[in-house]
Amino acid sequence: MRDPAKLQGKYNEPTEVVQGDVLNRASLVAALDGVETAYYLVHLMASSPQFEQQDREAAENFAAAAKAAGLRRIIYLGGLGDDDDPTLSPHLRSRHEVGDIFRRSGVEVIEFRASVVVGSGSLSFDLIQSLTNRLPVMICPRWLATPTQPIAIEDMLRYLTAALDLPSSESRIFEVGGSEIVTYGNLIQEYARQRGLRRWLISVPILTPRLSSLWLGLVTPASAEVGRHLIEGLRNPTVVRNPDALQAFALRPMGIEQAIREALQPSDSAD
Repeated sequence: MRDPAKLQGKYNEPTEVVQGDVLNRASLVAALDGVETAYYLVHLMASSPQFEQQDREAAENFAAAAKAAGLRRIIYLGGLGDDDDPTLSPHLRSRHEVGDIFRRSGVEVIEFRASVVVGSGSLSFDLIQSLTNRLPVMICPRWLATPTQPIAIEDMLRYLTAALDLPSSESRIFEVGGSEIVTYGNLIQEYARQRGLRRWLISVPILTPRLSSLWLGLVTPASAEVGRHLIEGLRNPTVVRNPDALQAFALRPMGIEQAIREALQPSDSAD
C-alpha cells in the first residue's frame, strides 16, 4: 500500500491519486471505480518471506476487483523464464502464476515478460550496481554465466505505454528484451567499464544461493532473503524465445551499452 502524501509534487496536476491495498480487496473496488485499463506492477518479494502466497492473494484480489469494476484491460509486468523448466525459481514461477490468475478473471490481460530491467528502481540492476561499485574483486558463482536479455527501463516503459493502444483482443503474453543476449558477468563488466572501474571476476565451481545471499546481504542494500530469491531467479536463463512483441509493436529496444549509459545519466555517483 502506498501513502498518497508521499507523492505530493511528483505528478502533474490532472493526475488523480487514489489509495489501495492489494491485500485488501475492498480497498481496490473504490480505487478501480471508473477505470478502463489498469497497470499491475506489484511484487511482494521484498516485503514478505511468504511472497508466493501473498502474491497469489494480491493477484486474486486485484483480478476480482477488476472484474467487478468492469475493467477493459489489465497490463501486467512479469518475468521471463521457461514454464517447462523444473528448476524455474519460486520468484519467476510466482510471476507467471500472477499472470495466470489475471487471465482466469475474464478481463483481457496484456502480460509482458522481461529479464533484468536496466534502470533505477530495478532490484536486479541495483544488485549488479552495488556489487560492482563496492567490490574490486568478486567471487563469482555459476549464475554469472547464465544467459539473459536485459531491457532498458526506457524501452520497458515504451512497451507498457504502447500496450494502451493495442486493439481489443484475447489475452496475450509478450516476451520482451533488449537487442543482445549476454551474461550477468557481461553486465557487471560493461557497468564497470562505463564507470571507469577496474574489476576482477574470479569464478568458483560451487556457491549455493543461500551462501550467495548471505554474502550479498553484507555488501548490498538488499536483504539476504531478497538476495536469495533474486539469485534463484538469476540462475535460470531469461531470454526471449517468442518474437511476437517485435511484430506487435513498432519498437526496437537498445543494447546493454546504451541501456547502462542512459541508466547512469541521472546520477553517476557510487552507492
